[in-house]
Amino acid sequence: MDTETITAYIGIGSNLGDRAGNLLLAVRGLMEASFSVTKLSGIYETEPVEIESETNFLNMVAELRCESITPSQMMARMLRIEYLLGRKDKSLKKPRTIDLDLLFYNHEQTDTEFLTLPHPRLHLRNFVLVPMSEIAPTFIHPILQKDIKTLLAETSDTSAVTRWNPISSNGFGESPNH
Repeated sequence: MDTETITAYIGIGSNLGDRAGNLLLAVRGLMEASFSVTKLSGIYETEPVEIESETNFLNMVAELRCESITPSQMMARMLRIEYLLGRKDKSLKKPRTIDLDLLFYNHEQTDTEFLTLPHPRLHLRNFVLVPMSEIAPTFIHPILQKDIKTLLAETSDTSAVTRWNPISSNGFGESPNH
């Protein structure tokens, strides 16, 4: 019996503690949860959107491949990773050590109490669209029937999203050549 290979896209964000370290630990957690991480976007520094925080986020998007797992099972594994990385409060509008969002699961559409696919607000958020357009610009949103590149061009989100540079962010004033 053949098993279908699933391609999923996960949004990863952090604005508490070692933000970059939290992103890397989340990617490691995804691999340890038996997901094959096939692509990672760059890391972007982004303004908080709809969150009460003075600290900017670091965000990225991961492309995963897996077999024999439902979207709900995938989400349960992601929630466990969040918990293990210190995210105890899943309420919206709060700073967080790590945030994992299931953006797309193949081209499936679902709307349950536990999970909505595709993610209902991804097309309104530069912090998702910019890194997603880096690794999957031609992926078609199954409801809006537009590719990621077009959704990014059409979004009304004006929040800043800039490629993160750890050298200029470390406070030591070192140049990239040292």
